[in-house]
Amino acid sequence: VCVCVSLSVLVSQEVLQTIPKFCFPFDVEVSQSQVGQNFTFVLTDIDGKQRFGFCRLTQGCRVENDLNDMLNSLYDLPVPKPFTPVNLSVHSYFIAPDINGLPTIPESRNLTEYFVAVDVNNMLQLYASMLHERRIIITSSKLSTLTACVHGAAALLFPMYWQHIFIPVLPPHLLDYCRSLEDVVILNVDTNTMESPFDDLHNLPSDVVSSLKSKLKKQSTATGSGVARAFLRAQAALFGSYRDALRYKPVRIQCH
Repeated sequence: VCVCVSLSVLVSQEVLQTIPKFCFPFDVEVSQSQVGQNFTFVLTDIDGKQRFGFCRLTQGCRVENDLNDMLNSLYDLPVPKPFTPVNLSVHSYFIAPDINGLPTIPESRNLTEYFVAVDVNNMLQLYASMLHERRIIITSSKLSTLTACVHGAAALLFPMYWQHIFIPVLPPHLLDYCRSLEDVVILNVDTNTMESPFDDLHNLPSDVVSSLKSKLKKQSTATGSGVARAFLRAQAALFGSYRDALRYKPVRIQCH
């Protein structure tokens, strides 16, 4: 397994001991079906700060020296500006994603896999559940598909973001947290089915939902920033006039 973890500050020994549990969130002896996948995990500290890890599972991998060379070269480089190319002396080339732009298909692997794996109806149901800040569990037999769908769904909340517990990959030692949850929305990516005790989608304005659904089903939306832009327009329609709901009431303060 090749692992890259963002550790911008000194971390405790406890955190370092936790990382392997997220890198191998399965029984190593029966993990052959997971070989050849890319997935990410997130470590969140008590202040809500997140550290992201990227894992590539492969069989018979012999790239440790190349990986060390790449990490050493990256360590000597300044943090790149968004959407700028980065050249490494180890003959590797990549482009830093534009964090200020909308994710595009097929460039964004997360959004691409999410759009392919989950149909429009379930995508809308999950979007509505996220807006209502429900407890949500997403399941899949493939780690790469699982984390892609989790990150892809969260990205469609832009310019807002998910502020609650966020665990793209749940290791076995944390499964007890799921067993104690009530009123949970569950999306099974493998079967493309969704279970929810709520009717959140019907609580959203019907014209906004209808327009969003129509845009997502158009063939022209399937590439580029069409999907992300459709959700952004829905966000603007839902929350763009929030100021109209605010009422200003002056309060007179007397000082004695």
